[in-house]
Amino acid sequence: MTRILLSSVAAAAVLASAQGAVAQTEIQWWHAMGGNLGETVNQLADGFNKSQSEYKVNPVYKGSYTETLTAAIAAFRAKQAPHIVQVFEVGTANMMAAKGAVYPVFQLMADAKEPFDPKAYIGPVYGYYSTTDGKLLSMPFNSSTPVLYRNKELMQKAGLDPNKPPTTWPELGEMAKKAVAAGAKCGFTPQWQTWTMIENYGAWHNLPYATKANGFGGTDIELKFNDAPRVKFIQMLADWSKDKTFVYGGREGKSTALFNAGDCVFHVASSASAAGIEKALGKEKVAISMMPYSPDVAPKPQNSIIGGATLWVLQGKPAPEYKGVAKFLTYLASTPVQAKWHQETGYVPVTLAAAEVTDKAGFYKTNPGRDVAVQELTLNPATENSKGLRIGNFVQIRDIVDGELENVWSGKKDAKTALDDAVKAGNEQLKRFEAANK
Repeated sequence: MTRILLSSVAAAAVLASAQGAVAQTEIQWWHAMGGNLGETVNQLADGFNKSQSEYKVNPVYKGSYTETLTAAIAAFRAKQAPHIVQVFEVGTANMMAAKGAVYPVFQLMADAKEPFDPKAYIGPVYGYYSTTDGKLLSMPFNSSTPVLYRNKELMQKAGLDPNKPPTTWPELGEMAKKAVAAGAKCGFTPQWQTWTMIENYGAWHNLPYATKANGFGGTDIELKFNDAPRVKFIQMLADWSKDKTFVYGGREGKSTALFNAGDCVFHVASSASAAGIEKALGKEKVAISMMPYSPDVAPKPQNSIIGGATLWVLQGKPAPEYKGVAKFLTYLASTPVQAKWHQETGYVPVTLAAAEVTDKAGFYKTNPGRDVAVQELTLNPATENSKGLRIGNFVQIRDIVDGELENVWSGKKDAKTALDDAVKAGNEQLKRFEAANK
């Protein structure tokens, strides 16, 4: 009798457990964060899952940003899309054009009756992913901006003051040349060259990338980055490459390997690379400061623009599941989560409160330079040229620009010809995008 009773109790427990598991709503989150960042993403999901019992977020790594976007589009067409997909900033215009596929975040939060305050977010981050009338389309998640890293040890060997960063491009050139003459293998190398040397160079100097407020004013636009200042700047870098003052280290983030190996003195790269760079070189050897500017183009810098990605919510799921999606987005934007994410990765805190908490905790005193990204983004009120880029077929355009810059570095083309050709081919991509989204 006792054995039967125990068996019944055990069976009831198993049944209750099964019913509990069924009751928990699963939310699929596809992302592009591998390695250490992927582990941090898993921790974020675990934190949310442990904070309540109604929903369970399943993060799934889908490869690179491009691979993740491609997979999400294919899955949506097959009616098997995730609830949330991480899309890099260059995919913003394409996501906006995907009518019927996206559940705008401002609408989601209103429908789910989830508290949401647009003023809580850092202006440049919020503005990039909003409609022209300020309605947020996707949830800011991992936002970054380029900063200048310097190897203090290599500067010291060259007789330079390691605590005095170059503030202008001519100063950086002089310092880099001295360091190479003193034995450094490389003076300067940029990461994500299209983002840092073309797009952010433009915003930093208040130059347009494209017409109609860099695409915020419509899709019938033309590219403008083959202007005299950028032609001169790219040609200067090409000239620097003759004596290794400038060294091209490859597309996207590949050049960081040169800096991490201790070869290069200066590196313009994403603020999100901070943790990895400090780990590779040793925190005491690395310093972070603002990007240099060209005084012949602008008397002072304007503001930088963001990179990174946001979380887009996709349509097609049962209505009750979106309540869980909204709660998860609220969790991600909460001050403790954002502050932890910022401090552990180098991505900027997307809310003002997270930046304030980080500052008050003394993080920036023990980690000098980790506040530079926010300083750059908020340096001045954004202009039409420095709010960000809303460009269709942007992934393809970046590939074109990458190819043309490589033609300059290899000596196949001069800077003017290469940038003219990049603008011409890029404009063809813009026309295709406009025609497809009329």
